[in-house]
Order: sequence, then structure tokens, then C-alpha cells
Amino acid sequence: MKKNNGSSSNKKADIPDRQYFFPAQIIEYFIEEGKASLQITNLAQFILSFMAGAFIAFGALGSVLLSMNVDTPGPYNLLAGVGFAIGYAMIFLSGSILFTEINILLPSYILQSKFWISIKVLRFWGICYIGNFLGALFVGFLLNLSGSLDKEFYDGLLKFMEKKMQFTDRGTWGWFQVLFSGILANWLIGIAAVLATAARDVMGKIFGILLPVIIFEAGNFQHAVANMGYFSITVLEGFEYSWYEFIFLNLIPASIGNLIGGGILVSLLLSFAFKEDIDDDIIKEEEEEVDKITDKMNK
Repeated sequence: MKKNNGSSSNKKADIPDRQYFFPAQIIEYFIEEGKASLQITNLAQFILSFMAGAFIAFGALGSVLLSMNVDTPGPYNLLAGVGFAIGYAMIFLSGSILFTEINILLPSYILQSKFWISIKVLRFWGICYIGNFLGALFVGFLLNLSGSLDKEFYDGLLKFMEKKMQFTDRGTWGWFQVLFSGILANWLIGIAAVLATAARDVMGKIFGILLPVIIFEAGNFQHAVANMGYFSITVLEGFEYSWYEFIFLNLIPASIGNLIGGGILVSLLLSFAFKEDIDDDIIKEEEEEVDKITDKMNK
């Protein structure tokens, strides 16, 4: 240490504040956010979920607009990823509720609550899922009714849909391929949530979102709500894919995969890896709440 004007006292060197949060702090944030999301009204949950579905549809729109007429695979995938990341950034920074994000938040909360899964938790999952789908459909209808998008856009959108739906002709194995792809998708989206939460400024959060989303989009991994966004824009255009094919052969296996990828490969692994570093007060508070609920049920 440097001496100050010959004084024997030491002066602490100025150290810049750390520009990110540690993993244990991120898990603590997920726990608190999962809990906070459950405490708001069902109407508020629906509104925020509806907004997230709308924003994801805008992300799908952006991915097509930015990558149109780009024939080289590298730049095409990069621009598509950047376009989709715009929608995810809108969701994260606005406080909207995305199904694939709560696949990270709720398991983190549940894991610190003695694996307590209540009707309230399941209802919230359902509200979020339905709200996301309706929000995406609403934007899709508006885009189609507005007449703002030309044939060139829909040709580019069809290219995306063909990639997403290519598994439907592979029978049972194709269904499981969508599930495995969904695991990869929400593993990456979960890490995007981790990186965005770790950052302490807006640009850091945006870049934290951008990096995994580019990989997710380039890999054609099956993200249930992203697929809702793409499908919602095609729904009035008479594309060859039916509701049955989309819901049962794509959306359902992708959603199951997303739950596994987010809940197990992100929340479960990080929660256990950093369990010793998580604030004891947070864990104690959750355990006390579970005990209160259990006592009420036993009376």
C-alpha cells in the first residue's frame, strides 16, 4: 500500500466495482423472482405473459426481416439470432413473463422450498403458457391484417417454418428429436437468463442474452414460445402446416424438452452446485413458509 504524505496509516487502493454477480447471487435472484411471480394476481400474471408472447412474436419477425435474402449460412444465422434476441431483450427488460424463463425461476424457487409444488405453482405455469400463446397469436393476426409484410417476407418466414417442422415426417423418432432439441433450446435460453441476470447494466444484459440466443437460433433448436411466434405469423397465410401438426408434433414435445432443459440442466445443476453459497436467510424463509402451509393442511 502507498503511504499518504509520510503517514504510517495505509490508504486502501481504489478498486472498481465488480460488473457482474456471482452464480450464487444469480440463484438467489431466481428464487426471489420465482416467489414474487407467484405472489402477483392471476390477471397480472396473464397480462405479463401475454406481453411476453407478443414480444417473442416480434423477435420472430425480427429474425426473418434481418436474415431475408441472405444466402450465406454464417451471416444468415447470425442475423436471425440477433433479430430473435431483440424480442427476448424486450421480455427480460420489461419484466414480462416467458414460459421458458419461468422454467428457470420456478424450479429454483421450488428446489429451496423442499420441492414444494402447489396448485398455485401449476396454475401459474398454465397461465403463463396460455398467455404467451395468445400474445403471439395477437401479434400474428395484427401483422397479417396490417398488410405491412410483402411476399418476400413470407417466403423467408416459410423457410423458418420448414426448418422448425422438418421433424414431423419422421414419425415417433421425429417427436423425440423435437423433445431433445427443446432440451438444448432451453438450456441455452436458461444460460441467457443467467448471463443477463449476472450483468449489472443494460448493455451487459443485452449481450448476455445475445450470445446464447445466436447459438440457439443457428442450431434450429425447438423453443416452444419462439415456435408460437413463427406459427402465429403464418396462421392467416394458409401455410401447409396444420394446427394439429404444430401443437401435437412440435409444440408439446418442445415444451416438455424446454421444461427439462431449463428446470434440470440450469436450475437444478446450479442450485445444487452453489447450494452452500446461497444466503441461509433465503433458504430459511422458504422452509418456514412451507412449514406454515403444511401445518395448515394438517389441521
